[in-house]
Amino acid sequence: MGNNGGVTRPASARAARLDQVCAAAVEVARDAITEVDPAEVGDHVQAVAEGDRLVTHYFECRLGGYRGWRWAVTVTRVPRSRKVTICETVLLPGPDALLAPGWLPWQERLKPGDLGPGDLLPTPPDDERLTPGYLLSDDPAVEETAWEFGLGRPRVLSREGRSEAAQRWYDGDHGPSAPISTAAPAAARCGTCGFYLPLAGALRQCFGVCGNFYAPDDGRVVSVDHGCGAHSETLAETGETPVDELPTVYDDSAVEAVSVSRAPGSVEAAEPAEPYGHS
Repeated sequence: MGNNGGVTRPASARAARLDQVCAAAVEVARDAITEVDPAEVGDHVQAVAEGDRLVTHYFECRLGGYRGWRWAVTVTRVPRSRKVTICETVLLPGPDALLAPGWLPWQERLKPGDLGPGDLLPTPPDDERLTPGYLLSDDPAVEETAWEFGLGRPRVLSREGRSEAAQRWYDGDHGPSAPISTAAPAAARCGTCGFYLPLAGALRQCFGVCGNFYAPDDGRVVSVDHGCGAHSETLAETGETPVDELPTVYDDSAVEAVSVSRAPGSVEAAEPAEPYGHS
């Protein structure tokens, strides 16, 4: 069989030519905006060719709360006719329009701390953080629980769920990068603290719960390399430090000799000592 080559010709992607009759129908397009008062329609912005004999006129919108929006009126005409007809009128946002935030599913809008007393947070059946309890897990604590209670819990944390939780805890306010941890002494790490309660299972090597009533992390999961000033081995020194006293220095050259007169009845140095009056 010979080469037949291309059997179809690619369609030309030429740009639509602006129809002058439709482009000149600015007032016709303006009069088509009947949803609001004429004062709410501003100046003509531009005319854009949408196709053959199909043009959209854009006008400024002066409605309150619609900054940057534009009225769009599409007009057309039949071939060899100079009469323009209206296709549609719509209010569209411009390049710098003030828009509402994009819609997000409720699962993506939730943030830590949003759940309050009485609120219910259903978990989707296909949550990748969970896995059915009857499947084998690589977490010894889960396997031990399932063995003791038969089937165990309906669903348990999957490997992805544990990894996500561990990374979140480690990067949060109770990991090694927290300000209170970096300000603590280098040796004051939770792994060596007597108030540190290690978790069970695969997370035991990296995380535990603080049990110090006076610590800011009391009752919270902390990493083994987290730290604070309430470490159990932080002992305050209670003994008084002795102060070294310098010896008294006398300068003989600064001593001035002063003559002292004897009081009446005093004994001369050459006279014998007086008796004490007893034998």
